[in-house]
Amino acid sequence: MKVALGFDHAGVKRKALVIGCLKKLGIDYEDYGTYTEESCNYAEYGAKVAEAVAEKRADKGILVCGTGIGMSIVANKVPGIRCAHCTDVFSAKATRQHNDANILAMGERITDEETMKGIIEAFFTTEFEGGRHEARIAKITETENKYLKKI
Repeated sequence: MKVALGFDHAGVKRKALVIGCLKKLGIDYEDYGTYTEESCNYAEYGAKVAEAVAEKRADKGILVCGTGIGMSIVANKVPGIRCAHCTDVFSAKATRQHNDANILAMGERITDEETMKGIIEAFFTTEFEGGRHEARIAKITETENKYLKKI
């Protein structure tokens, strides 16, 4: 598995933590930036990661900004992306089981380090349940395709 990583200036302090968690799980990654705490636009990094996942250059992604909200919004604009903003372990498990989320978004300013570690572990060790959830994912894709036609 390969994971695309994206951080903005408000999330970059957690980069080492995220990479450490992935290494512990034996997961390869590619870092799409940012690399400093200098102010930058989260949308740039969210889009880079979402495009990498959508284009199958990465299997999944992790985005970290101040709250995780902006990153999740921009990622979900890319067709085929189901980015989940998670602040707790239960949500991370549920979004993998029920939504087959392919990108995890978190906030450095709102999620403590130990919780973030638990979220990452849950997200990458929980499988999609399929079954009744497949029809729901199909409906998400149908809705996405409906509005893509209007562009």
